[in-house]
Amino acid sequence: MLLLHGAGAAVQSQFLSLLAQELALQGIEVWRVNFAYMQKSLQGQKQPPSKVAVLQQELVAFIGQLPNDLPLLVGGKSMGGRVATLLAAAEDEPSLVATAKLRAICCFGYPFCPPAKKTQGIGARTEHFPMLKLPVLIVQGERDEFGGKAQLSDAPVESWPQLNMHWLPFGDHDLASLKKHPLSQQQLIMLAATACRDFINAKILAN
Repeated sequence: MLLLHGAGAAVQSQFLSLLAQELALQGIEVWRVNFAYMQKSLQGQKQPPSKVAVLQQELVAFIGQLPNDLPLLVGGKSMGGRVATLLAAAEDEPSLVATAKLRAICCFGYPFCPPAKKTQGIGARTEHFPMLKLPVLIVQGERDEFGGKAQLSDAPVESWPQLNMHWLPFGDHDLASLKKHPLSQQQLIMLAATACRDFINAKILAN
């Protein structure tokens, strides 16, 4: 799995470090990469996220550098997952070539709609879901402020044949739960990795 970060935290973040560990315990080899803007930020040159089209081009380049000895997936936290799904729905030649190397995509906390934009009447970022060419798993906390279970109860999932949703109880966008709830963030991350393993078994290894 090529594991991508979200908009505000690098692949060295505590969340992605824990997730990479849990995925490895599930027998998934993980390669973590930072987009160029994040790498510059880590070097002291604070940068905002690049445009999505640029991030897609970087993802195409990352995929081209990976070996072909194992089935390849892309995993993405928030923005990274969105970029991967956009690549899997694109029709340009570089995207099609890169997508041909992939078997599936796993998103951890998909950014359906940023909280600040919900009051502006901006819709969820799902317009490309009907065009997905690969199986996609979205592991989402039920309390995710970017799209929780209550907000997505009316989503037209029947028109998204490649999409698989897996809800985690009590989790927010970082799969953290409230103190009063019995499951810790680490336990929810473990459940996320297990869901990813089950998805791989069903969608890749079983075919």
